[in-house]
Amino acid sequence: MNMVIKSEASEFEGNTLDEAINKAVVKLGVPKNKLNIKIVCEEKRGLFGMRGAKTAKIKVTIR
Repeated sequence: MNMVIKSEASEFEGNTLDEAINKAVVKLGVPKNKLNIKIVCEEKRGLFGMRGAKTAKIKVTIR
């Protein structure tokens, strides 16, 4: 069982906000509803709608 005791903020990035949140859930081993999620930066699409121009970034603490 993967448990995190400390409630220090951790940062996660992804191509989308959902991807960044999913990375946090997997890494911390905590369901999404137990996380406080602050959006640092939303993803920005590149030229012609391509992904990856700027990744989404979130800060997460465990409730």
